[in-house]
Amino acid sequence: MSVYPIDPLKDPRWRSFLSAHDDASVFHSPGWLSALQQTYAYDPIAFTCSGPREEISNGMVFCEIRSVITGRRLVSLPFSDYCQPLVVRESQFNELLSHAVEDREKNHWRYIEVKLSLGGWMMPPEFHETEKYYIHRLELNLSLEQLFRRFHKDSVQRKILRAEKEALFLESGSSDTILDRFYSLMIQTRRRHGLPPQPKLWFHNLVKHLPGILKIHLASKDGRPLAGILTLHFKNVLVYKYGGSDSRFHRLGAMHALLWRAIQQAKSDGVSTFDLGRTDPDNPGLVTFKDRWGARRTALSHYRSPDSVMAVDVQGWKIRFAKQIFAHLPDRVLVTSGRLFYKHMG
Repeated sequence: MSVYPIDPLKDPRWRSFLSAHDDASVFHSPGWLSALQQTYAYDPIAFTCSGPREEISNGMVFCEIRSVITGRRLVSLPFSDYCQPLVVRESQFNELLSHAVEDREKNHWRYIEVKLSLGGWMMPPEFHETEKYYIHRLELNLSLEQLFRRFHKDSVQRKILRAEKEALFLESGSSDTILDRFYSLMIQTRRRHGLPPQPKLWFHNLVKHLPGILKIHLASKDGRPLAGILTLHFKNVLVYKYGGSDSRFHRLGAMHALLWRAIQQAKSDGVSTFDLGRTDPDNPGLVTFKDRWGARRTALSHYRSPDSVMAVDVQGWKIRFAKQIFAHLPDRVLVTSGRLFYKHMG
């Protein structure tokens, strides 16, 4: 079986292929890939068993990362929660990964990494599991009333009702003003987590390349932003990708109000699944938070070839540097750190 590399940003067949494949997500889309390329200079490449004159019927998309600090490698995909192989048969999956492995030495990639849920398939023997995560998905096939009744009474329902009582101002959009307010909340949240925020250019590029897909939702009171979330609507799935909040006002339920509003809008738009995103099992508080919305938890793994090469240890960076330094930096310096930090960590 022959394998062909294509540029998913230039090959018009890729967009048509995504529209027809059930497993295609926003992370496969040219808009997401363009934002990665323009922000971090990662070059997207897709492999397919379909010939140059055929319609694409299968494929896997990657980004090549070139860093003087963390090395040159192939990742599917950087800063993406997951990136399922878009194939029909397991043999195609194995063939596409085998081709990438064969190209590794020629292209001087330290390793190849994929982020996926296998769904009963077997990884090729060259790949070994390196990290485990959860994905939470809330199916929206029930009425809003039924969904609300399934939420945890104390942790979710009461928070939503508290936010309604507070008469928070909720707005959505992607304007520069809304983005600025959202980014200020991201800075606060990332500081609490001991990490710098991703560069503002990343969010600008997401807004630019995902029109009609990306939306920022803000909750404010008396003109003060309390919480914000960034969602991505692709096909019949709404993805909650980023969130930020002012911890001084958590008791007002602003984040709960935004998620509930997003669910209501998703139902109105005919969305069938609300994807609450990837969660590290080492963050039990966030895992429990998502569980209490009635979301179904499934396993997600990162796999790498070869296993003899150490993965980029983001958690190590966090322990060694972030908690000691990032949490105490002025905002301007913290943002600058993010611009330098993330392009090496995809």
